[in-house]
Amino acid sequence: MEKIIKSYADQLFHKKISLIIKKHSKNKEDIRNEVKKIIDFKQYHRLLDLGCGYGWFLEAMPDSFDFIMGIDCNDENEAVFLSLAKKKAKKALFKKLFLPSKIDMPLCYFDLIVSAYSLYFFPDMLQEIKRLLDKKGVFIVITHSSHMLEEGERFFKFDNLRKVIESFSAENGYDILKQYFNHIEYYDYINELVFKEKDSHALEQYIDFKSAFIEQDVDPKTVKFKFLKELKEKKFLSFNKNDRIFIARP
Repeated sequence: MEKIIKSYADQLFHKKISLIIKKHSKNKEDIRNEVKKIIDFKQYHRLLDLGCGYGWFLEAMPDSFDFIMGIDCNDENEAVFLSLAKKKAKKALFKKLFLPSKIDMPLCYFDLIVSAYSLYFFPDMLQEIKRLLDKKGVFIVITHSSHMLEEGERFFKFDNLRKVIESFSAENGYDILKQYFNHIEYYDYINELVFKEKDSHALEQYIDFKSAFIEQDVDPKTVKFKFLKELKEKKFLSFNKNDRIFIARP
């Protein structure tokens, strides 16, 4: 798990992968914009971003916050996150913490808490999230379907990837959240990644992005070789990229 988490410290690579995902997504709507259709962020003032990384979710936020706090276990993300957060809020703070962990902030302090593609790393954090969330606040989670990359399982078993994602997935997230929150909504983001024959380099990079997840099950080089061979033979490959947005309130 430590190696997987550490892979999120490479900001330039992750930004490159974000562009690859955007380019090859069948659903061309940015999932962050889908969240903005559901939530009016300007009515919230104190934001906690859990597993914030370099600030991917924050990029889509308005510049109307009083306070933004980002928590991540990779201190390499601090400077980039703070540079962005200071444009979005009057005050910004970054803390390096390995989650789950108690956060030294008052009860009900944040009226907006976000965990974008990260809660499956620390589902045991939910009790602390409940403590920190204002009674009129909202907790937003974006997570993957447990069927992500299922097409590859014709050839390989990605048990480690499944184990991580199934800690909090689109399919089981509601049942997990209802143990802590009274009001839960969810919205599906239906998508697939599509690669054509000319996109072999992009596919290679995407597999590299997932290598820390899959290497405990199979050598990523073997996966890459097989998928590139399939792409060359079939001229076209697609992968499940369905996600789900959860909106939870006390």
